[in-house]
Amino acid sequence: MDSKLAVIYLSIFVGLLLFTVVSVFRQIFKTRRIESSFSRLRNKLTKEQGTAQEYYELASIYSDKKLYSQAISVFQKALKAAEEENEESISIIYNGLGYVYFAQEQYDLAIRQYKEALKSNPDYVVAYNNLAHAYERKKLNNQALEMYEEALKREPNNAIAKRRAESLRRLVSA
Repeated sequence: MDSKLAVIYLSIFVGLLLFTVVSVFRQIFKTRRIESSFSRLRNKLTKEQGTAQEYYELASIYSDKKLYSQAISVFQKALKAAEEENEESISIIYNGLGYVYFAQEQYDLAIRQYKEALKSNPDYVVAYNNLAHAYERKKLNNQALEMYEEALKREPNNAIAKRRAESLRRLVSA
């Protein structure tokens, strides 16, 4: 009986250890891939003009690293490149720029960027959610609720918009 229990404990320990090792290696490979992209893009874009997509990728990495001033600068270059290329997915760049401003608690600038994202793509649900969140931070609950409801019109099963809209409805009606 004791040997069976020991085998079970050992099996659980080996399983946990294996899971941990796999998780650590996945994280290492993910980090190396990101750092490789970061280095490649930064080197390329300091030497020559890049595409809107390349600028967007670099700005996103800066944003993930919480290097917001660099991210803002590169997002602005992405916008300029997207305008020159007549890029249709410019709304994603505006949304990314809005996210960086939001992270710095510059809500008015974030709101402006989210509105630009929606101007170029009125069906961009992520931008509606982000705009609503920025309105919430500014205590503009009616506008926030309106934006969450717009998101739900376009994507009725959006969990974030559902949850936040319900919460705001209670707050606004109280």
